[in-house]
Parts: sequence; structure tokens; C-alpha cells
Amino acid sequence: MDVFINFLETGPSVWEMILRMGLTMLFVGLIGIERQMRQKIAGVTTHLMVAFGACGIAILQDALYLDALALAEEHAGEFEVVLQRQRVIAQVVTGVGFLGAGTILKTQSGIYGLTTAATLWLASMIGLTFGMGGYLIGIVMSLFSFIFLTVFRRLLEKTSIKHVKSPDILGSEVIDK
Repeated sequence: MDVFINFLETGPSVWEMILRMGLTMLFVGLIGIERQMRQKIAGVTTHLMVAFGACGIAILQDALYLDALALAEEHAGEFEVVLQRQRVIAQVVTGVGFLGAGTILKTQSGIYGLTTAATLWLASMIGLTFGMGGYLIGIVMSLFSFIFLTVFRRLLEKTSIKHVKSPDILGSEVIDK
């Protein structure tokens, strides 16, 4: 079927795209589930949507880069071609940073939502990494993130360094005074 043929001859194959999206789903899904279990503003669905958007745009950027590279090789010496793979990454970093800022709440008793904002930003970076084909670094980033959110947090709770709990209801304050 023509619909399953990549629109750019030099881009990742359909199976490669499915692999990249599947790894994004698996690893960012773990982070999203952890956030959902803690009843945070952004749960598994939000994290996956951010990551899939980043992964999809990275796959597109990868395909466009490979297409431009093939065009440059085809017309070698005729004109100068400047390839800039990092442009898409810069735009996603900025856009998701803005999205994450919306999850941060400031109340009289403190600032909440920083970890959720960070995990949304991280989800987009993991999506970009898998989308660009960086499987090993995507897996390592995901596993370390999950360890930081679970194991490391539990270890900190056993020390004098305590994690400040978020209010249960938006707009409410934690009263430990």
C-alpha cells in the first residue's frame, strides 16, 4: 500500500518509525505512570502526548535531514547546502519549556510542580532522542529518570532531607506550621 511508503525516500522506514515511537511509549510511559500514581497535574497521557509530539517531529527532522543530505550529494559542487539537525531540538526545548511553566504553582507556602514541569521537559527530550534514533541514550535517560523519581526519592525520605509534598487540592496550602 502506498500509504505505508515513506514520503521521503531517504528517511527512516515505517518499522524504524514504529520502533522509535514504541520505545518512546514504553520509557516515557513509565515516567508518566509514576507521575499519575502520585496524582500530579500531568500524568501518563500528558507525558506521552508531549513525548510523541517530540518524537514525531524528530522523525520528520531526521527524514528531512537525510533527504537534504541526498540532495546535496546529488548536486555536489553546484550549490552550498547547510544542514542543521539541531534546529528542531531547539524549538521543542523552548516550546515544552513554556508548557512546563504552566504546571508550576506558587502559593504562600511554597512552589509546587517543578518536578512535573521537569518530567514534561524530559519526556520531550526522550521523545526527541528516540525520534532521532538515539536508542541507547534514550533508554539511559529514561531509566535514570525513573530511578530519580522512585528509588532516589525513597532514599532521601529516610534522611533529614525531606521532599516537600504538594498540596492535595489546587490552591490549597500545606499546613505544617
